[in-house]
Amino acid sequence: MPNPTPDPLTAAASRGPGSISRRPSSAKPRPTGTNILVVDDEEPRVRQPRDAIAIALSLLGVVAVVALSTYAHGTTEGVQNDVQNITIALTRAWLLPVVLLETLVTLVIPGAVIIELAARRLPRQILESAAALALGLILATAFVYAVNAIGASDLVRGLSIPTRAGLVITVPGYIAGVAGLLTASGPRQRRRTVAFSWNLLWFSLAVTLISGQVSLPGVAVSLLLGRVAGLSVRYVSGVSSERARGPALIDALKRAGFAPISLVRVKDVADDSPRHVVSSHQPYSPEDPSVLALSRTSDTRVYALTQLDGPRLDVVVLDGDRQVIGFMQRLWHSVRVRGIEGRTAMSLRAVAERAALLTYAASAAGVRTPRLLGIAHADDSMLLVLEHPEGTIPLSDAEPELVSDRVQQAVWRQLDRAHSAGLSHRGITGDVVLVGRAAPGISGGTPLQYEDSPNVWLTGWQSGDIASPGFSQLMDVAQLLTSLSLVVGAKDAVRNAMAVLGEEQLGAVGPLLQGVVLPSATRARMRAHKDLLPQLRSALVRELPEANVEPQQINRFSVKTVVTWIVTFVAIVVVFTTINFEQVTTAVAQSNPWWLVATFVLGLATWLGAAMTFIGFASVRLPVFRATLVQAAASFVALAAPAGIGPAALNLRMLTRRGVSTSLAVATVALVQVSGFVVTVLLLVLLSVVSGEGGALRALPSTSVVFAIITVVIAAGIVFSVPVLRRWVVAKVSPTLRQVWPRLSELLSTPWRLGLGVAGNVVITLGYVFAFHTALLAFNVEVSLIDLAVVYLVGNTVGSLAPTPGGLGAIEFALITGLTTTASVPAAVATSAVVLFRFATYWARIPLGWFAMRYLNRTGDL
Repeated sequence: MPNPTPDPLTAAASRGPGSISRRPSSAKPRPTGTNILVVDDEEPRVRQPRDAIAIALSLLGVVAVVALSTYAHGTTEGVQNDVQNITIALTRAWLLPVVLLETLVTLVIPGAVIIELAARRLPRQILESAAALALGLILATAFVYAVNAIGASDLVRGLSIPTRAGLVITVPGYIAGVAGLLTASGPRQRRRTVAFSWNLLWFSLAVTLISGQVSLPGVAVSLLLGRVAGLSVRYVSGVSSERARGPALIDALKRAGFAPISLVRVKDVADDSPRHVVSSHQPYSPEDPSVLALSRTSDTRVYALTQLDGPRLDVVVLDGDRQVIGFMQRLWHSVRVRGIEGRTAMSLRAVAERAALLTYAASAAGVRTPRLLGIAHADDSMLLVLEHPEGTIPLSDAEPELVSDRVQQAVWRQLDRAHSAGLSHRGITGDVVLVGRAAPGISGGTPLQYEDSPNVWLTGWQSGDIASPGFSQLMDVAQLLTSLSLVVGAKDAVRNAMAVLGEEQLGAVGPLLQGVVLPSATRARMRAHKDLLPQLRSALVRELPEANVEPQQINRFSVKTVVTWIVTFVAIVVVFTTINFEQVTTAVAQSNPWWLVATFVLGLATWLGAAMTFIGFASVRLPVFRATLVQAAASFVALAAPAGIGPAALNLRMLTRRGVSTSLAVATVALVQVSGFVVTVLLLVLLSVVSGEGGALRALPSTSVVFAIITVVIAAGIVFSVPVLRRWVVAKVSPTLRQVWPRLSELLSTPWRLGLGVAGNVVITLGYVFAFHTALLAFNVEVSLIDLAVVYLVGNTVGSLAPTPGGLGAIEFALITGLTTTASVPAAVATSAVVLFRFATYWARIPLGWFAMRYLNRTGDL
């Protein structure tokens, strides 16, 4: 009988140091010496975040140049003329013709760069450079075409130079192409031809600009478009990784005084869950929770280092191409939250030095944190070698019974020591707090019987502060209190914090118990415990009845604020670019002012009708005043959203803020929308019956209307005859019906709510119809109220289908057409009446809606 295949784990252990049992497919172990083994992943190409940021900045630069060319044409033209006038004598002395110089730039630069790339055997980068050159040419050509097609006259003049044939737009495509090629071919520090070519390109631009061959804005746009092209190719294709890997890491560790026998990438091991044996005498499981937690605390690489003679260590690798992300995150947080200082350090070495300083400071303060044992540099990476906290597990993975009162109080004492030394952490999560779980060096053992000093650690000081303000320390308390509450509950967490911190410090943290001060990892865990912060506030009040737990306004702006100001900006743009002030002024001046006031008041009455419908169909009790203000705010939001979308969004927001589940809130809002449509259709049918022979309805089917109806019927027949289209329509309609029907069934059991909702829709419709009627009376025009109602209902329904904010343009056209074709109102009078009606019921209500929106944001209803 043949011998069975030996177990890889056993075989590896028997071979001694440097062995590996099995490995993930993405991790390739490479022998870097006689007894050294590296398990790492291969990343030959990476996408650098700084390229994406540079693309955005270049596009903003193009927008800025276009704006300056349009609105500050005199300034740019003056600068260009000054340059040309000052150097007019030099222009005559150029020995090298401009055309020849352009030819050299167009042919020599690409040729020289491609030859160097070919000599270095970089065929992929040759293709990328060629693609960037082509993309630069395409972008420049497209830009010129767009300016010629839709550009304002000032913009065209700003980007042009005068010639005998007239103004000619000068956005040189060859400049954009060459700039794209040089950007994609690599940094000038590593490519001699790239450094030379950039200098030649700048010289060529100076010559062509001085000689008057191009405009200054055109040159700037060309360069920026070339940068966009080159950076886009770099980001999509990726660039060669300059991070230290494998042998480079081992060499750096040796230079720092360590003697490694294995280096295992923690992330790789965690992804594929293999088990490695790096030493027959020191079994180690890379699935150690404390190491995995270390890799989750920051955007770094983490390695498990085993030495020939010494303890097992952790290696944190900081990569230069990732520092821009951390810088942007810190900058955003400091801009958004009051009392947080920004960080100017973005270079790799500065970030590593700061991390080392904070770690040393925490250790000197007596905080139990992994000691920093060494720092090394390799390629575009910095290595921090840290002590490994043996036998620990992160708080986020711990069971509640493991985190006893003594453990919690020990954690609070660690934080209190740091605060006493003037340190703040600024990033406490369940991953940076480690608690003892087993005997040192043994994975999966039974919990320790804690002695007087429980085995707790506070790690991850890289983002902390030295000589920190009291506000940052209160943020630490709020973060740790929340992290402990996620494991042991709010009551126990507050009680143990009180035992260590005392009443004064713990009582001051109440206003900071809000999501904006918590790290993103904690907020993600809180999605399953949405009531945790209210529970913490309640527990704090039970311990300290006099404590203030009202959330303090610490964020300079929120998402709601950003949305509000964006909508305000859109509103201003829409108002000044859409409304015809001259036409409105004429209509108002010619109208009866009393009927104008009546039209405005009747328009305001529709807010009350919308509030009645909302209150009737809502599953919770809503105050009439607040519900009415929500409808008023919807008049403001309608400037930036198609008709009906704004009110639905605000109604949904108000319901969810009052504790209604999202599914039930969506069903309620859908029912409000459907009821409005049903009531409109029923009123049309009712009016057609009341009008006897049909009144306006009989005149409505003009040739265009009949054609539209036939088209709709044919389209509906095609849709429902094709199975794929039929299933698509059913899939789109069914969710709404499934949401509405249960809520409608519930309303049928409370008829007064259903009646209130229907009555509200009737008030909305009649309010607009009477307002339309008074707008016509303002010009001494009498139209049958029934005919006018039909015109309004049909015109408003058809116009609202347009995907424009508030149905702008479409509703006006439909109403004017309805008045002239069905009610025989002269076109001039119909236009004035419709303009007056829309001004009173749409434009004039926008300022009131803005104030309502601001008030509801302050009160927390939205």
